[in-house]
Amino acid sequence: MLVEVIGFLAGIFTTLAALPQIIRTFKEKKVENISSYMFIALCIGVGLWTVYGIMKADWPIILTNGTSFILNGIMLFFKKKYSVKRKNSPS
Repeated sequence: MLVEVIGFLAGIFTTLAALPQIIRTFKEKKVENISSYMFIALCIGVGLWTVYGIMKADWPIILTNGTSFILNGIMLFFKKKYSVKRKNSPS
């Protein structure tokens, strides 16, 4: 039981770490200093952790990493949506 509680707490804190950035980006609509590559890597990592959790039937891993995948995906969506396209610059 203690192991699962520690697993959930660890997952909750690492998942919640993305929320301040997501909220700030949503409010300010600014993403110039956000690294797409970092959030892509995070999505791949937590996506794989979610699959691993499913394979082991480990709910703390499944729930926290699945939620983190969604949150990091939202950040990537914001990066795409709020990116400023510069005029007169090559694509």
